[in-house]
Amino acid sequence: MKVSTLSEYLDRLERTQSRNEMSQILAEVIREAEKGEASVLMYLLMGRVRPLFDPVEFGVADKQVMKAMVRASGVTEEALGAQYRVLGDLGLVWFAVAKSAGGEKMEVIFLYESLSQIAAESGGGSQERKLMLIEELLGKLTANEGKYVIRILLGKLRLGFSDKTLIDALSISEVGDKGIADKLEYAYQVRPDIGFLVQKVKEVGWKRACEGVGVALGTPMMVMLAARLKTAGEMVKKMGSVAVEPKFDGTRIQIHFQRRGDWKVKTYTRNLEENTYSFPELTKLGDVVDADSLVLDAEAVGVDTKTGKLVPFQMTMTRKRKHDVAEQAGKVPMVFYVFDVMYKDGVSLIDKSYEERRKILTKAVKKNDWLRVDEYKLVTKAEEITKLHQLQIDKGLEGVIVKKIDSQYVPGRTGWRWVKMKEAEGSTGKLSDTIDAVIMGFYSGKGKRAGFGIGKFLVGVRRGEQIVTLTKIGTGLSDEQFKQLKNALDKLVATKADESYVIDKTLVPDVWVEPKLVVEVAADEITISPTYSAGVSLRFPRLVKFRDDKSVQQATTIDEVKQMI
Repeated sequence: MKVSTLSEYLDRLERTQSRNEMSQILAEVIREAEKGEASVLMYLLMGRVRPLFDPVEFGVADKQVMKAMVRASGVTEEALGAQYRVLGDLGLVWFAVAKSAGGEKMEVIFLYESLSQIAAESGGGSQERKLMLIEELLGKLTANEGKYVIRILLGKLRLGFSDKTLIDALSISEVGDKGIADKLEYAYQVRPDIGFLVQKVKEVGWKRACEGVGVALGTPMMVMLAARLKTAGEMVKKMGSVAVEPKFDGTRIQIHFQRRGDWKVKTYTRNLEENTYSFPELTKLGDVVDADSLVLDAEAVGVDTKTGKLVPFQMTMTRKRKHDVAEQAGKVPMVFYVFDVMYKDGVSLIDKSYEERRKILTKAVKKNDWLRVDEYKLVTKAEEITKLHQLQIDKGLEGVIVKKIDSQYVPGRTGWRWVKMKEAEGSTGKLSDTIDAVIMGFYSGKGKRAGFGIGKFLVGVRRGEQIVTLTKIGTGLSDEQFKQLKNALDKLVATKADESYVIDKTLVPDVWVEPKLVVEVAADEITISPTYSAGVSLRFPRLVKFRDDKSVQQATTIDEVKQMI
């Protein structure tokens, strides 16, 4: 496919806000793609050169790209800056000043290789080499093609669709409708690489691509998530015999291990970001496991070196910053509570039952102090669940996770396979569970908060691919947290509401932000509200903690909120 053809498709995608129309357009792209370029096209459509879990970045900012534009166009930096102040988009600036540039019929594969080369440049002098490569590339593109390439380089190719839309498009391209989208989505959740999936379907057809899909070592899979039920009685009624495990207040990690190979250990967050650097303890993993390769599901929890007790979530999350991991590892050592195994010695285990996986896990991990298989108990009665839940609360943990003993490991939150119970069951004055909400924007502060630049922030929950408003929050934060939140939100400021937002005009915030930051919220109760687009709101909402470990796709849905009523 020519880059000119791709840019025409991008034009069509940019002009529509209809998810169905986007799916149809993307289906056309997939049909037209040659087998050898299908994966490349998918990555470019997502504004990347690698799948989401591969941390490859271009490493250029607005100022650097503007310098390359000056060199490629001959327009002065002052003139470009003036245009940028008006348009707010360097892609549009290029379109305005470079209408006679380029004209070569570049192939998509060549564009991909050029972008990959820019991303790969590192070390001394790399920024100048990047500028030269960008200048050269822009000189080979038309104004419209360059517009999209600049947005890709800056991470700003926001066309309003997600990987889920691409899966729908893949289904349409194969069978004419979304009839096989569920099957394709499952294959994607096990191996979340949209380029790999589309390429595989193009090569062997959708049936063979989906058959026998299993865990791949070194590629993170979407983790299994717990649903919500109000009472232990409902859990027994819907799930039958269950296993009850403690729920730790740590950070969820997926651990990939191989005894031989070019890497030994890789870890990933629940939203597929590699964070191996955060856990230097795991370099010793080979000493405490009886396996040549493993994929483990675990919770990493910090330990107070003086008391031996588990520390709060915020202390555990200090490992998120690369520059001081070694220092933090000394201050807050980790214990890894392993509760599932998805792969062992070349065999994917996700189709096996919970009990079978547990037996394999117990044999695979040797007894040691820092990598522990967490305890569980098989029960059949509601009162046993309630008793075990209260026992964990008394220990200072969050509660329990209840798991169906004959359940396979199914990515995402589907059915009543895993259910979480937090807080004291039947408690009054507060919801029995928290809500993971997406920050949509914020309001200027008054009084002391005027100095922070933020007084309250607006949050929403998911409704399909939309984000609907739920509540404003201005309590539960210390002064330091207000400053931390403002710094984080400043990096996400947007000139207008994201296309996924559904919001009443009376709630429009002073500053919009991109939907990227998730926070955990507690409240006293859920109330009916005609103002908030969720149809409900929260009474006395308050921030519990920042959830840097969660993506927007893992935020609470409106259906889950309504189950709490």
